[in-house]
Amino acid sequence: MTVTDKAPAEAGLTRPWPADQVERWPIERLIPYANNPRLHSEDDLDKIAASILKWGWTNPALVDENGTLIAGHGRVAAAAKLKLAAIPVIIARGWSEDEKQAYRLADNELAARASWDTDLLRDELRLLQFSGFDLDLIGFKPDRLQEILAGLGSSGLTESRQRPGSARSSRHSARRSVALERPPGLLWRQHQRGRCRAGAGGIAAAFDGHRSAIRCRLRPVVASTPRLRCRQARAGEGAQRRSR
Repeated sequence: MTVTDKAPAEAGLTRPWPADQVERWPIERLIPYANNPRLHSEDDLDKIAASILKWGWTNPALVDENGTLIAGHGRVAAAAKLKLAAIPVIIARGWSEDEKQAYRLADNELAARASWDTDLLRDELRLLQFSGFDLDLIGFKPDRLQEILAGLGSSGLTESRQRPGSARSSRHSARRSVALERPPGLLWRQHQRGRCRAGAGGIAAAFDGHRSAIRCRLRPVVASTPRLRCRQARAGEGAQRRSR
């Protein structure tokens, strides 16, 4: 990166941040951006309005010095539905028109790039459901919410039937591999003491070693049991008579 390229990239670190100062403006002072490509349905606005009623205003709208909205069109529209007189705003001072136009897109797209860890998401939602929290406030559509709670992926497949090659399929394959390496019951202690790491044939070799270890462990137990010692003695006597 050259010096001339680096200067615009560092501008956001040298000039004041919009979030450093929060003001409360009347809604009438805010001007929606005419070419805003982000669309909100009435259901979307109802969800946002319900969120504001539950938690209050947590994310100020971003405007320029003239009051034109850069980010927060949905929140402002929801505030109008709630008939709020004024809302918190932060001001982007000194931004160029290109910066304002680009951030209108980036504010939505950067957040949309994130994804959910569906296992953790399901666990969090189930805990909230168990405590009696209204899950509709979180914003998931009812059908999607039921899929998550039921352990279904975005494709409608259960976790055990995820398509090969997907991230979650790889995670579950790894878990199954770990499970295969853990022999049940008596094998576990020997497995922990000396784990076989022989590559692709390691699991089979490990189980062969465990079987041998169990036979070695059982021999002194058999020899120390009185009833079994008698049986062994009688078997030895019978073998000697036959050899005579």
